[in-house]
Amino acid sequence: MPGEALSGVARGCHRRAVEPSISRSIDVAAPAEVVWSLVSDLPRMDRFSPENIGGRWVGVDGPALGARFRGTNRNGARTWHTTAHVVEFEDGRAFAFDVYSQIRLRVSRWGYVVTPTSTGCRLTENWYRVGNWFVRSFLGPKVTGRKDRPGFNTHSIEHTLDKVKAYAERLVQPGTAPGHTFAEPGRAAATPGDRQ
Repeated sequence: MPGEALSGVARGCHRRAVEPSISRSIDVAAPAEVVWSLVSDLPRMDRFSPENIGGRWVGVDGPALGARFRGTNRNGARTWHTTAHVVEFEDGRAFAFDVYSQIRLRVSRWGYVVTPTSTGCRLTENWYRVGNWFVRSFLGPKVTGRKDRPGFNTHSIEHTLDKVKAYAERLVQPGTAPGHTFAEPGRAAATPGDRQ
């Protein structure tokens, strides 16, 4: 949301701390509720993300305002864990979470906005870079092996949006009822309601 202040960011911080560092959108021929349910299902985000390989909710069964999520990410041989705190939750419309490193430093915020359209919805993914110099220049590259985090995240967002679009549109195709098994590109057959 342009101009929206991030909780925990001091007043007077650089403008990029309160607006998305990267924002991309895609039109999806599927209902907003379907798309929102996919992007808020963090344990199964590995279906769409080139870096996240899954995780689990901590102390809750699913997304909710204030919920925590323990995620696992991979870049080649490097694997690392993060904790996400849900900071925005509007059923069917918006979902955002702050990401914390293993040493409890906030490193980013990820958010999704789903806007209904006449043909389905528009999905927007936002990444806010909120970490300090230590996180950006030392901790992030050391842990993840990625020196150009904004460059990678631009690719990651575009990849994720394309995957969510393909998955959501396949889910709502005639003859693809809940429980119907289909194969995602590059994956074995999957049932949409299965948990991994």
